[in-house]
Amino acid sequence: MKKTRKAVYAVATVFGLGMSRVAPGTWGTLAGLPVCLALHGHAAVYVLVFLCLFAAGVVSAGRVESEEGVKDPPFVIIDEFAGVFPVFFLIPLTPLYVIVGFCVYRLLDIIKVPPMRKLEDIQGGWGIMLDDLAAGIYANLLLRLLLFLTART
Repeated sequence: MKKTRKAVYAVATVFGLGMSRVAPGTWGTLAGLPVCLALHGHAAVYVLVFLCLFAAGVVSAGRVESEEGVKDPPFVIIDEFAGVFPVFFLIPLTPLYVIVGFCVYRLLDIIKVPPMRKLEDIQGGWGIMLDDLAAGIYANLLLRLLLFLTART
């Protein structure tokens, strides 16, 4: 049972990275970014890896939340690690879009524009993961808007 607990915490904290005292969510996003970028251009694999990460996040984050007795513990960062994937889905990878996408995603995840805050009310791992999924989708849409606006100039 102890090995299972360690594995669950390893996934939820992205192998302990979430234990950082400074900006653990940002570190989680930074850790997920190279994986996301490495898979870019392979849409089927990209989506499959994201879905596996999301499922692992729902399970591990939910178990850690339950065990700790704390709603969305700050050291659980699998949500940020996986949440960066939707940001860059079918977006051209240029330095500008990577930097803007990263910053917009982190900002949206922190400020929780509606209805993201409501998603946090969902119990367990689903609530932990869904608000980051929404932040990633919002960031993707904003990048698409930027693409549209810059293509017209």
